[in-house]
Amino acid sequence: MKILVMGAGAVGAYFGARLRASGEDVVLCARGESLRAIREHGLDITSIRGDLRIEVTATETPRDFAPYDLILFCVKAYDTDAAANAIAGCLKPGGAILTLQNGVENEAKLAAIFGRDAVMGGNARVGVEMVAPGKIVHLSTGHIDFGELDGRETNRARSIAGVFQRAGILGQVSTDIMSARWDKLVWNGAFNTVTTLTQRRVGDLLDDPESMKLLRALMREIVTVARAEGAKIPDDRIDAYIAHSRKNLRALKTSTQQDLEHGKPLEYEALSGAVVRAARRHGISVPSVETIYALMRLLDGAPRRSS
Repeated sequence: MKILVMGAGAVGAYFGARLRASGEDVVLCARGESLRAIREHGLDITSIRGDLRIEVTATETPRDFAPYDLILFCVKAYDTDAAANAIAGCLKPGGAILTLQNGVENEAKLAAIFGRDAVMGGNARVGVEMVAPGKIVHLSTGHIDFGELDGRETNRARSIAGVFQRAGILGQVSTDIMSARWDKLVWNGAFNTVTTLTQRRVGDLLDDPESMKLLRALMREIVTVARAEGAKIPDDRIDAYIAHSRKNLRALKTSTQQDLEHGKPLEYEALSGAVVRAARRHGISVPSVETIYALMRLLDGAPRRSS
């Protein structure tokens, strides 16, 4: 399968490397120092699943190697429109654009551009950090949950599942991917934002009782909004996420905290803004999420840029 990883940050590069190692034809779309490092030295991954050094084709112009059977769409949510323009005309007929982005709004954006049949939704369940250009540390998990937007079990989904299985990155093929997307936002909307605002790793928050009160309040509000949007979130989900975090994610530095440290824009719209907008559509009060949303915007400098 010919695969484009659109956005070769830590997540995209990790999955791209595993797919290339399993024999797939992979192209990474990267920029700047990351592009140079991948071209010159390949990818160097230190991983709980076994270290990996591998050469992968890299470009900043996806059209150079088109068309593709599968495009893993891994760019930051605020780069969706620009990245969509860059891959216009790059997908083979019957191929798929599989978004692994944060938030719950990008599927609709991509479907409006490419058509609903071309788009699939997915969750990247992985803890990774790019410690230098082309150098990645893999700390936890390491799979992709995905599915068709309409819940069908298609030959396309089965084919992609087989590719992911061979690469060791298959999680679940979901028949309700938007519930899964909201489910992931329950964790990300709380932990990604609070770790970024406090500049602490996940374990630091888990050890502080006041932080845990805030995290639980955020997660409860997101669950309420998710259910109003039709997502099926189990009653024990918050407790399960916290237990999983205590066991597996203590050392994790979230992707949003990494963005802050690297001077990049923050995905506050995908992590908090989407919840606030959905809450307002349903007349639901989400005071904790609204507070975090305002603080993340201030930290990012959005009010200053818009004034």
